[in-house]
Amino acid sequence: MPLFYIAVPEGSASMMSLLIPLVLMIALMYFLMIRPENKRKKQAEEMRNSLKKGDQITTIGGIVGKIVQVTDENIIIETSDDRVRMELTKWAVSTNNSNPPADAKKAKKTAEEEPAKLEDGSDSETK
Repeated sequence: MPLFYIAVPEGSASMMSLLIPLVLMIALMYFLMIRPENKRKKQAEEMRNSLKKGDQITTIGGIVGKIVQVTDENIIIETSDDRVRMELTKWAVSTNNSNPPADAKKAKKTAEEEPAKLEDGSDSETK
């Protein structure tokens, strides 16, 4: 008997069996793709809003410079010892090299923890 002759039970149970996988796929797509991208956008926007005079930045074009002036939408950076100044929009800033990301700060703190101390009764101590 061919597979397309198999009878599907009528009623709401068959409709629910079709909707559950669809809802699960949408939820999975949200948590794996959409939500992380929104978090990255929010972090980048916070970084751009927290720019201040004296920060070292890198633009999306690869230009590295020190911020000299900050306005609402634009920044002016100094790119070399010759005091070459450029006016850029804030959305062109890729990274703030003056402030390491929060994840790097946490990793640095754990690396700087105190070394393990030996117990009083261990055999490896010299007397």
